[in-house]
Amino acid sequence: MQLNDKVSLITGAAGGIGLGIAKRFIAAGSKVAIADINMDAARQVVAELGEERAMAVAMDVTDEDAVNVGVQAVVDRWGTVDVLVSNAGVQIVHPVEEFPFAAWKKMLAIHLDGAFLTTRAVLPHMYAQGSGSVLLMGSVHSKLASPLKSAYVTAKHGLMGLARVIAKEGGPKGVRANLICPGFVRTPLVDKQIPEQAKTLGISEDEVVNNIMLGGTVTKEFTTIEDVAEVALTFAAFPTNALTGQSLIVSHGWHME
Repeated sequence: MQLNDKVSLITGAAGGIGLGIAKRFIAAGSKVAIADINMDAARQVVAELGEERAMAVAMDVTDEDAVNVGVQAVVDRWGTVDVLVSNAGVQIVHPVEEFPFAAWKKMLAIHLDGAFLTTRAVLPHMYAQGSGSVLLMGSVHSKLASPLKSAYVTAKHGLMGLARVIAKEGGPKGVRANLICPGFVRTPLVDKQIPEQAKTLGISEDEVVNNIMLGGTVTKEFTTIEDVAEVALTFAAFPTNALTGQSLIVSHGWHME
């Protein structure tokens, strides 16, 4: 699977899963726009990856103007966007009855509004050239639910529907859409959840990791960033429309279908 000279835009790419995908895409021949709200971190990534193949783009994915300006900056430099990876995300956990409405709205804005706005901005360029791949970062929680994660589960379920609509509308125009559904990946986002869930559930941090996060896996292993990046590359580089609209769970057997 190769992305020779394709232009990829990855949100939340200054760290974590987004950075892992960016590195894998560059290794496969892509040029990559590192879109992130943290511009200093994005610039550091570009310095590491090389300015010939990477560019930093300031982007708050919940801000319509920022998204449109950022996408246009990529097009101005490299002519188009061939692959979008809508990856930016956060996690906030509370029981439903204690979930602050502002936190609920923040979660849905980053995950759902961000995916919608970035997709809407890149589609005209993909449609004009008759090809493109839109990858939305879902989760195993696109398929099932867990306590304390009402906003996250709602958003990730919503991304499934969005991906399918993009696939239906984009198919006749050569654009594919897919949902990637990782299990627990040991990133700062997940590390932050461990003490929060331990406190809320009244259990130890080890119990959170071994029983809640990894209890359903077949090997008691976290999904790795590299695991997710390989799936992203497979979808982005797949040569036909055969897989459009499909989701793929990357979870060491935590959830199977």
